[in-house]
Amino acid sequence: MRSLVGDLVLVRLQEETDPLLHKRLYNAVRRSILDGSLAPHSRLPPSRDLAGELGVSRNTILTTYEQLQAEGYVVSRRGSGTFVAKTGPDISLSTGNIAVNSSDLTATPFLSRRGQQLLSHVSASPRQWGAFIPGVPDVNAFPHPLFSKIQARISRRPKPERLSYSCNGGTPELQQALVDYLRVSRGVHCQADQILITEGIHQAIDLVTRMLCDSGDLAWVEEPSYWGIRHVLAMNDVRVNPITVDANGLCPPETVEEAPHLIFVTPSHQYPLGAVMSLERRQRLLALARQHGSWIVEDDYDSEFRFSGQPIPALQGLIADAPVVYIGTFSKTLYPGLRLGYVVLPRPLIADLKSAHAELYRGGHSLIQMALAEFINAGHYSAHIRRMRLLYSRRRACLTELIQRYCSPQALSDFSDNAGLHLILNLPDDADDVTIARQANARNILVRPLSRYYLTEERKKGLLMGFASLAEAQMEPAFQILLECLQTLCPQALAVGEEAEKQNAPT
Repeated sequence: MRSLVGDLVLVRLQEETDPLLHKRLYNAVRRSILDGSLAPHSRLPPSRDLAGELGVSRNTILTTYEQLQAEGYVVSRRGSGTFVAKTGPDISLSTGNIAVNSSDLTATPFLSRRGQQLLSHVSASPRQWGAFIPGVPDVNAFPHPLFSKIQARISRRPKPERLSYSCNGGTPELQQALVDYLRVSRGVHCQADQILITEGIHQAIDLVTRMLCDSGDLAWVEEPSYWGIRHVLAMNDVRVNPITVDANGLCPPETVEEAPHLIFVTPSHQYPLGAVMSLERRQRLLALARQHGSWIVEDDYDSEFRFSGQPIPALQGLIADAPVVYIGTFSKTLYPGLRLGYVVLPRPLIADLKSAHAELYRGGHSLIQMALAEFINAGHYSAHIRRMRLLYSRRRACLTELIQRYCSPQALSDFSDNAGLHLILNLPDDADDVTIARQANARNILVRPLSRYYLTEERKKGLLMGFASLAEAQMEPAFQILLECLQTLCPQALAVGEEAEKQNAPT
């Protein structure tokens, strides 16, 4: 039976031109190690096996292995075999294995200036599961067996067109299911042809930006705002004007010197501060957009999770023919790895944006979309949200109690409404929330620094703390680790003296 390593070496061997076989073999293996095709610590086939796969003598393999070992490319372990070394002598000369430092990005001429700028402000963490990670639901609570049964049944005898590209903006089943669901839950008024299914919010924002903005056009974003939106805008060469957010949401300016092409808002639960945009602000923003010919991009990322009171209807449904591109996602309600989002397109944009989506990204995942449509229509989706709303409400209360018990009275954000999947732990203005978050992250406490969400120098300091994915029993032990980080780097954020005794006293 052939091995993957044997196949790789055979291909590389055929590319070598040295007249001596053992040198060709040596160069083939060495090159595979240097470019990362043979990863550090990976096991090489036994000499007898590799000789059989390549059709060469075993002595040729042994000679090659001995030379690679002498030069430090591989190590031999008695009784275990031959393994690629952790580092090789020429590893620093191989660009395929160099970790790029953001401070050196200006020295990489093969990247565009926009690419270099993006990589110098990378905010996405390589770890997306851990204590207090913001914006991530409890993926273990999703009814995977039920959803898998629906998928399996739909996948038994699929029509060929369901296995090909989708150029219609998604499956009709899911589009119609969303029309009914959004009308009832969010007050969104639309028809099925207005729904475009995307691979998450990022793709939706990229599409809208590409199609509605030229290079150098202006967009308004909330201050602070989600870094992902800003990065997509930057990569499309769109100028950004940060607009202040207060307890009532985005504050539209009284006078507009330059009309924005796009206005990005999170009115149902401002990200990251948590404010809910008032009805008066929503009406002002709609009037301003109509007056100046702007499009509002309404990011309704987690409005399903409101734990008290009735939510204000979406901007999209407040007036007829609203100049609003409404965007939603299943990442918060189901699980992020599903990578399904949706856009409710204003009628003048339907044909053009659907055609552009098919041209730029190609649609797909039709079987999953059909399964999700059945999941929604059968009532499973609403039932799951109701269960999660109760669960997250308890977890939010638990985290709130921990913050109030161990931290200063001002620790809970003034903006924090009873909604969403995260809270903000306020820190003093002189705190280094980036360093605190970095130290906490190193101990698998995945909080995020609030200051990184600002564009201006007027930055609040704090930590975004998700509560949805962490069981209540695990919350206090994880919070204690965070407290240790705060004790070292920001002790003034903690309750002290008599105040702490009062907060920690039994009730």
